[in-house]
Amino acid sequence: MQISITFAALCAGLSIGLALNDPSGIPYYSSPLEVPVALVLIVLAYVLFQPASKPASGALTSCPATSWPVGKPVIASPLDYPTYNYVGDPKGSFMLICDMLIAEVKEELPKMYELPALENDWINRMLEYNTKGGKMTRGLMVVETAVVIFKARGLPIDNTTMCKFAVLGWCIEWLQAWLLVADDIMDESLTRRGQPCWYKCKGVGHIAINDAVTIESLVFKMLKRHFSQDACYLQLLDLLMETTFQTELGQLLDTMCDNLELSEFSLERWTAIVKYKTAFYSFYLSVAFAMIYAGITDQKAYDSTREILIKMGVYFQAQDDYLDCYGTPEQIGKIGTDIESKKCGFLFCNAYNGLTTPKITSKQKALLDFKYGKCKVGSADEQAIKKLYEELHLEELYKKYEQNAYDEIMALKHTVKEVPWEVFEVFLNKIFKRSK
Repeated sequence: MQISITFAALCAGLSIGLALNDPSGIPYYSSPLEVPVALVLIVLAYVLFQPASKPASGALTSCPATSWPVGKPVIASPLDYPTYNYVGDPKGSFMLICDMLIAEVKEELPKMYELPALENDWINRMLEYNTKGGKMTRGLMVVETAVVIFKARGLPIDNTTMCKFAVLGWCIEWLQAWLLVADDIMDESLTRRGQPCWYKCKGVGHIAINDAVTIESLVFKMLKRHFSQDACYLQLLDLLMETTFQTELGQLLDTMCDNLELSEFSLERWTAIVKYKTAFYSFYLSVAFAMIYAGITDQKAYDSTREILIKMGVYFQAQDDYLDCYGTPEQIGKIGTDIESKKCGFLFCNAYNGLTTPKITSKQKALLDFKYGKCKVGSADEQAIKKLYEELHLEELYKKYEQNAYDEIMALKHTVKEVPWEVFEVFLNKIFKRSK
């Protein structure tokens, strides 16, 4: 590039130098090379001393190693999106995007990956079964958050933009879907979202392990298809990869409890588990996606947002642990298995480590040592543990914790600047004192 610029300057300068010769034969300059040499020196100084420019875009460039067969990568266009009725039918419009994404997978796999009809139908059925049926809180929060932030920053929102908000939301919903498929296998859970766990369905079994990682891969393909031409693509990709890794580490912290003694189940370990397994992907990711897409780059904005949302995520998981014990299957959409599964949970950690009023006695602790993680759902032993929780007033302890968590979150209101507080209020309204 530098050589080309220099050569062009030389040619231009030579032409100018020749043109400026006096017709009488007496040159205006002492040499026709004087102008081109001067221009070359000026250009070289500019090229050599100009700071290296930064990439102008974070969009994906040509990828010849993966651009096979012809037609890859498949990139979405505005014409691909349905009409998004955010005001009149927000959930219905959000579901239309999921239908679109599943249809894209079904169409692409036979063409670009030579997938036979049997396996393609399997993936289609697997996605329909596992990506739908939840409350969609995480995904819908991307849309709600993005709308608030875009309006606050004076950014335009058209139908394509609304649909892309929803695609980001479904990235999180599909991320959660594969995590739940894997989690149910590891926990040997029976039901999920009011129906049998996927691995429990006829003919599935351990195929569900491959299905889980297939959904994970499809999340990244989804992001590539709909955002690879956007300047923020690499930022979105980096966030998604980081959050996925954080969540997998949280899953490791959780499953490693199978190899630990109950005495190693501390409230600090529980906090680490829920922070990494739940809080990052369930709370921070939704808002950070919207912030990136809105063009927010200030580090302090992300730091203050993260602090608040991680606190919300930890509180949310304490709720989940509470509802696992005290909620009904009809209420929470699953059968609580934390006691049977030897979960390092909020209730157990407070009880076992003497953090309740009254404190646990040696006899009560012996009951937990003997029965916790070694009894079946609905058994007399499980009921004995729940009765012990009542004796230790764990319901009252949880309710005090809930109010304290809310107060701590509200105390951080002054720390956020670029993200309107309305975003955090939406989260709080959805989770504070929820019953399902």
